[in-house]
Amino acid sequence: MEAQSYSIVFQGLSTGRHEFRFEVGKSLFEEFGSSEIKDGKCEVIVELERTETLMLLDIRIMGHVVVPCDRCLEDCNVPIHFEGRLEVRFSDEEHEYDGEVLWLFPGETTVDLSQYIYESIVLSLPYQRVHPEGECDPDMLRRFRIVSQDEFESLEADAGKAAPARGEWSKLAALRDRMAQESAEEPSAGAGAAEEIRKNEKIR
Repeated sequence: MEAQSYSIVFQGLSTGRHEFRFEVGKSLFEEFGSSEIKDGKCEVIVELERTETLMLLDIRIMGHVVVPCDRCLEDCNVPIHFEGRLEVRFSDEEHEYDGEVLWLFPGETTVDLSQYIYESIVLSLPYQRVHPEGECDPDMLRRFRIVSQDEFESLEADAGKAAPARGEWSKLAALRDRMAQESAEEPSAGAGAAEEIRKNEKIR
């Protein structure tokens, strides 16, 4: 779909309420160069009320988009539900669009909603985009698993017991050896702890 697909021709519309429907797909997100939304399918319902001086558009967007999961990085479907109102006003002077009021020159005959629809979908995305519990790719989870604080403290304590009299540097070396052994069994299990080791070395 091109941007024109989300335009409403209001020239000739009588005063009162009118309904319009659009289907949103991958092309809209590609048009705006979205780096996070890969695909999607949404329905847009526009209730347009025209008066003598302006138009009020009540807009609902329902459907889903495809984004990378924050946990496993695989594609996941995120539901979209948006409701908003856009005012369309007319003026001989140029005004900046602010997301709530769209200004048109008196001679214009159509209103393009592509930017409003795209921005509304992006703003509807939750802060955390993840699969439902249990649906993440298990292989990817193992690759990106980060050692918890409790696990790190346990490893650090074991390393300290292995080298009680050799000082902090020996303790860190023993911890490195332990982490290397565990990494061989599970490649990414020690990523978080290794980072902590590097921080400790810099501090000391």
